Amino acid sequence: MLQATPLTEGWILRHEGGALPAVVPGCVHTDLLAAGVIPDPLLGRNETEVAWVGRREWTYERDLAPANGHEQTDLVFDGLDTVAEVLLDGRLLGRTRNMHRSYRFDVTGMSGRLAVRFVSAYAEAEAVRGKLGERPAAYAEPYQYLRKMACSFGWDWGPTLVTAGIWRPVRLERWSTARIARVRPLLSVEQGVGVVELAVEVERARVEAPLSVEASVGGVRTRAAIDGTSGTVRLEVPDVRLWWPRGYGEQPLYDVELTLLHEDRPLDVWRRRVGFRTVELDRSADEHGTGFTFVLNGQRLFARGVNWIPDDVFPSRITRERYRERLEQAADAGVDLVRIWGGGIYESEDFYDACDELGLLVWQDFPFACAAYPEEQPLRGEVEAEARENVVRLMPHPSLVLWNGNNENLWGFRDWGWETRLAGDSWGEGYYLGVLPRVVAELDPTRPYTAGSPWSGSWEHHPNDPAHGTHHSWEVWNRLDYAGYRDDVPRFVAEFGWQAPPAYATLARALPGEELAADSPGVLHHQKADDGNGKLRRGLEHHFAVPEEDFDRWHYLMQVNQARAVAAGIEHWRSHWPVCAGTVVWQLNDCWPVTSWAAVDGDGREKPLFHELRRLYADRLLTVQERERGLVSAAVNQAGEPWSGMLRLRRMSVDGEVIGETEVPFRAARRAVVEVAVPGELDPVGPKEFLVADADGLRALHFPSPDREIPYPRPEFDVSVAPGAVTVTARTLVRDLLLQADRLDPAARADRGLVTLLPGERVTIGVSGWETPDADAARSALYCLEPSR
Repeated sequence: MLQATPLTEGWILRHEGGALPAVVPGCVHTDLLAAGVIPDPLLGRNETEVAWVGRREWTYERDLAPANGHEQTDLVFDGLDTVAEVLLDGRLLGRTRNMHRSYRFDVTGMSGRLAVRFVSAYAEAEAVRGKLGERPAAYAEPYQYLRKMACSFGWDWGPTLVTAGIWRPVRLERWSTARIARVRPLLSVEQGVGVVELAVEVERARVEAPLSVEASVGGVRTRAAIDGTSGTVRLEVPDVRLWWPRGYGEQPLYDVELTLLHEDRPLDVWRRRVGFRTVELDRSADEHGTGFTFVLNGQRLFARGVNWIPDDVFPSRITRERYRERLEQAADAGVDLVRIWGGGIYESEDFYDACDELGLLVWQDFPFACAAYPEEQPLRGEVEAEARENVVRLMPHPSLVLWNGNNENLWGFRDWGWETRLAGDSWGEGYYLGVLPRVVAELDPTRPYTAGSPWSGSWEHHPNDPAHGTHHSWEVWNRLDYAGYRDDVPRFVAEFGWQAPPAYATLARALPGEELAADSPGVLHHQKADDGNGKLRRGLEHHFAVPEEDFDRWHYLMQVNQARAVAAGIEHWRSHWPVCAGTVVWQLNDCWPVTSWAAVDGDGREKPLFHELRRLYADRLLTVQERERGLVSAAVNQAGEPWSGMLRLRRMSVDGEVIGETEVPFRAARRAVVEVAVPGELDPVGPKEFLVADADGLRALHFPSPDREIPYPRPEFDVSVAPGAVTVTARTLVRDLLLQADRLDPAARADRGLVTLLPGERVTIGVSGWETPDADAARSALYCLEPSR
């Protein structure tokens, strides 16, 4: 049998003529940090002090012992970051120039000193730029000239920390006669029968040896001969259980095992877990434009999504447990689709395994983002090689439902002045409309492909036309207030979002010793968006008076505004299902402690936005919307059963008086929306009035005036504590009450975010990680809206 030996021990990193201990998998920055050579680049402004690391050449070394007992020995790297020479006792085994693919070198009969010499990514990128010419991009760093994680060079939410290293596992594989080189699983469902076709490719050490493969799945077993170096095995599983996204059904997974045999002697084994389901992308034209609706197992769905970025600026630090924690947070927020954004990486198997188990659909971008990418060599061959490898690697995962060619590059060509600057030079269109769809059609015809996000489906429409295909809504935030979300109904909103600072404890840890202020040096350094704080301020001014000197109040209001902004978009768009078929919030997570669009900050703490997503992405959502005919209460029902009941509508004053009320019956069919007109006499007038809609424990509020004009009463409430709980009882209107649990203890977490209480109402907030409950401390960590000052 093939024997695999991990090469994790005994590595050193050459530095200043000496040797430092090295962790593999890992990267130069983490090794230098562990050795005390550099400060933690994620704290304070240390990022700038370690910029030199990305400009250096680096060498990893270890001894390689001789291998015996097999005909062939291969040295296998699952990932090298990025441009390197691999040498054994001074003999060149090969060169690499792509972080997104694996490498295999024949080291049969060889031993000695193994060295991996990394060239600076800057040096390589600048050399390619010199050869192929300048290409425009959203950022000045040269990330488009090599196949490396683009956000390593910095982004509007991430630091510039240009990595190098053996970032994925490395091992020796020893084998005789033959080994399995590749298995391409095609899964389908035909009249209740699950079909698995395994296209097998083998590498031989003995050309004449007769080979066969035996495969099994779901209690079905079969065998087929290998003709030369390839063969196909087909298995049919009767009465197969379908895999569903979360909220639509269960996620049954089947173990597939394929064994390569020589005269009944096993040589190699390939094992994966698979799920049976069908996926389509309905892009039909209709009276509203061109649709973009996911259809799973024949069920059309509104995708409740989040965008995913690498969860650490040093991806080798992300463990299986960390992936699981972060994706469980997504599932807890009601998410059913995660888009892996194109400036990052193809994630590890651990990511997709968790999505398979949790029922999270995966939209996978190919790694191209916000730049014109040259299509000449040496990049073109690398792009096709990485695409072929990763398409086949990820095919077994039922959670994977879409391949996407790029992030914003088709839009950039049309709108960002690229076409004129390029003057006919290649920019990536040949990848997105040529190479990548060809690779997907050849290797993975069971999944849909789209050329980009945003993309209207063809050059007949503007790439970011909201009426056609996918849309990115960035005029809101960059230039417009979040009320602008309500100006149109895109067919699918693949990016939109609003910034807020991270949790207080996250900022305090990231900026040790600094007196926090909105414009303090560390806070500004951990804000990477162009004019980010200016946009935060202008966005807040539409709704609130900006607290000039009170950081705690500024911090709270910015988090309120983020949650309000995202709610404005999702409530509007969900109420227009099925015209709008999905929202993908920018973004779920962060890779370091930073002011950003994330719902979960760089230390893993949930912002108020996270808790708001739990409401917004629940199967049932109640919202008040403005229509041409007047106010309506929309009951959005994404559950599999009809929703009916009584809708209670109250017109109230901020002083707590009920001015008018009524109850109206409603019924929303399964996976449908029903609108109930609000009687004209209940329409609130002026800044002192608002509308309350209640049904089945859900509530929607409508305030017709911006908060800065509302004469809120001074909030009065009582606080009591018990182990694991804080209870607040309102004596007045208490709007957007928030317990910032991390101010009680950095380890403390609250189980809910913003809540509005009417006079006499009570809420109990679960708190974990707080060992010394105290009512005064709890009150000091409670924030809510107050009369304008």
